[in-house]
Amino acid sequence: VILQVALDLRNSDQTKPTIFVTLDTNLRIRADALGLKAENYDSGRVVRDGGYGGTVDLDVPAELVDALHQPNAAVAPPEEAKGLLPNVCVLLRDAAAPNHTALCRLDGRDGKLKPLRVPREGVWGIRPRNKEQSFALDLLLDDEIKLVTLIGRAGTGKTLLAIAGGLRRTVDDNVYARMLVSRPVFPLGKDIGFLPGDIDEKLNPWMKPIYDNLELIFNSGPAGLHQSGVRPRGARGYEDLFQRGILEVEPLVYIRGRSLPNQYLIIDEAQNLTPHEVKTVITRCGEGTKIVLTGDPEQIDNPYVDAESNGLACVAERFKEHVRAGHITLTRGERS
Repeated sequence: VILQVALDLRNSDQTKPTIFVTLDTNLRIRADALGLKAENYDSGRVVRDGGYGGTVDLDVPAELVDALHQPNAAVAPPEEAKGLLPNVCVLLRDAAAPNHTALCRLDGRDGKLKPLRVPREGVWGIRPRNKEQSFALDLLLDDEIKLVTLIGRAGTGKTLLAIAGGLRRTVDDNVYARMLVSRPVFPLGKDIGFLPGDIDEKLNPWMKPIYDNLELIFNSGPAGLHQSGVRPRGARGYEDLFQRGILEVEPLVYIRGRSLPNQYLIIDEAQNLTPHEVKTVITRCGEGTKIVLTGDPEQIDNPYVDAESNGLACVAERFKEHVRAGHITLTRGERS
């Protein structure tokens, strides 16, 4: 019916151009076959190729690099840093000695360059292996950054870093009451259909990637102490956190209508969400909640979004100028 209306409109006045705009690929093909010009609906799309990556390299004098190596440093940015976005992560390189470098971040609150606050021993046994991972961990541990987006290809450490950072701030530091890890339910390839069992047994295959990361952390991390006692160890060590209500893993389909105050919220595989769904998730956050979105726009299983229209890419682009948001694009695979 819509296509017929467009054809009637075109035939009623040949002097005016008639363009049929739709997201439906099949409908655009049919319109083109009937001689009607058709275009895709591009509103809300973002350009990721060569877009904002959250990092920048600057060549500066040696004095500035030395200043950033001092504890609790806060240095006014040089002229080369004018126009940088808030919370952008910076690699300062000595112009005279390229091997003399410092990692820092442009604080969105006061506009000063500050060194990264990543522990040398890492977080729960997880140590950053490249500068992007160091930048990401710094954003994950900063409670003033309420929204963090991590985009990267498979094996770059997005989910692992997010979970390790959440465990540090929730279990060790008691900053948040609970860490909630969630992901959308989208199958890779053809779905196998009905899954038997109760609700936990049905959801276990979908949440298995999250459990895999938890087991890796609890198997490899050191048995350090935190305020509540001895840190649990072993492949099932995280079950103690589930029983105490500190850690929760659930699918994203149940988040509608919820209010989540004072929580560390991780949304994995966020590239499969539409902008509307991401908006719904972000608005669930209550007072004191930090939300982390991770994903890879090149691994999309949702047939209704692509690399330029998915919710994760839209959030990273729309919030890049906000002082309470931070973004990092991870490029180097570290899985094996």
